[in-house]
Amino acid sequence: MSEVEKKCLELLITEGIDVNSEIDFDVNNKMHTLSFKYIIETFMQASKESQLVFLTALKKSIDAKDMGVDRFFEGMGQLLLMTHLSDKIEV
Repeated sequence: MSEVEKKCLELLITEGIDVNSEIDFDVNNKMHTLSFKYIIETFMQASKESQLVFLTALKKSIDAKDMGVDRFFEGMGQLLLMTHLSDKIEV
C-alpha cells in the first residue's frame, strides 16, 4: 500500500467515514457497486502525480462537508466505470 493510499484511508477514518461504503451505478440497466476503498485502490495504480491529485481532491471534498465526499466518490466511480467500459468497446 502506498503512502498516498494510506493517507486517503486515514482521512476517511478520521472523518468517521466507512471506507467500505458503497455506491451503486446503473449502466445500461446493469448495476455496478463500487466501494470507496476499491475506488481508492484503483486510482492508486495511476502515476504518483495522479495519486497526489486524487488525494488533494479528496481533502477538498472532505472540507466541503455536506455530501462532498459522496459526490467525490460518485464522480470517481463514474470515471472508473467509463474507462473500464470504453476499454471493452470494439470499433
